[in-house]
Amino acid sequence: MYAIVRVGGRQYQAEVGKTIVTEKLPYEVGESLTLDEVLLIANNGDTSIGAPLVEGAAVEAEVVEQFRGKKIKVFKYKPKKRYRRRAGHRQHYTRLKINDISVGG
Repeated sequence: MYAIVRVGGRQYQAEVGKTIVTEKLPYEVGESLTLDEVLLIANNGDTSIGAPLVEGAAVEAEVVEQFRGKKIKVFKYKPKKRYRRRAGHRQHYTRLKINDISVGG
C-alpha cells in the first residue's frame, strides 16, 4: 500500500515503514504529524484518485531528523571584466518516517 502526498508544494510517494526526505518543516525531532493532502492511494490493485484530494485520507508521519544537504558551490563569472564571485549553499531538509496510511469512508 502506498500513497502520493503533497508536502510543501511537492509530491512524494509514501509507504508504511519507509522514510521520505522533504524540504524543512517546522517540527522538532520525535514529533508526529498528519499529512492530509493525499492525492492518490493504491492498495493491491485498488486505486483511489482524488479530485484533487482523496476524501478522508491521511498519512501519519514522524520526524526522524532535521539535517542539511550537500554543499553546492555557486560561481559567477564575467569574462574580460574581472568579475568573479564564489559562494556556497546548503539546503535544509526534514526526514519523515511514515507510520500509517488511513483511508476514510
